[in-house]
Amino acid sequence: MTDEKWQQVIGHIKDNFDIINQRTEELPEDIGPGTVEIIEFQGPLGKMKLEHTVQPLVVDKKTIGSRRIGSDVTVEYRYSDTETVNKFKAYRWDDTVNDWIEMTMARGEMIF
Repeated sequence: MTDEKWQQVIGHIKDNFDIINQRTEELPEDIGPGTVEIIEFQGPLGKMKLEHTVQPLVVDKKTIGSRRIGSDVTVEYRYSDTETVNKFKAYRWDDTVNDWIEMTMARGEMIF
């Protein structure tokens, strides 16, 4: 999902639904650099949450370590300065398990 399309989705949600929470967070250090924008709202299926993640593109991955038994192995990533990767996830709140359930759809049904 592009940034422009994400802004259109946010505008549509703000116009038609009650916003519960909207925030932007940095990704955890173990995942890598980037941000995730989260919006929670009362939608047609009940309480819903959308996440839009933006991360720099991984250009190179280098494994550093030795072949000795018991030695540590580290992975070093090199990120692009210009290109980014955008991810989109949708969740609905399930009262029976008291947690967010990711909503999935078949590959042919995607509209963006």
